Amino acid sequence: MTKIEIDSLLNLEKLTEAAEMLKAMAHPLRIAILKLLSNGKPLTVSEIHEILNIEQSTTSHHLSIMKTRNIVCAKRKGKNIFYTISHERISNILNCIQQCHND
Repeated sequence: MTKIEIDSLLNLEKLTEAAEMLKAMAHPLRIAILKLLSNGKPLTVSEIHEILNIEQSTTSHHLSIMKTRNIVCAKRKGKNIFYTISHERISNILNCIQQCHND
C-alpha cells in the first residue's frame, strides 16, 4: 500500500463518520424503515407507521435519528414530508445485512 492509501484508510474523521452512521442504522425498526424506503418510493411518516404497525411518534423518532446522520433525506411537498434513503451506499449496506441474515 502507498502512503496515500494508508492515510485514507486511517482517516479518523471519515472512520468516525462511518461508525456513527452504522450505529444510527443498528436498530431493528430503523432497518425495517430503511428496507421500506429501499424500493426508491418516497414515503411519509404516516405511510411508514401504518405499514410497519408502529406508533407514529416512534416512527418520527427513528427517522429523525437517521436524518441527523444523513441516512435519510426529507423533502416537503405541501403538507407532507416524504422520506427517502440519502445514498445508494445505504442500500448496499442493507443488501449486505440481508445477505448475512440469509446465510
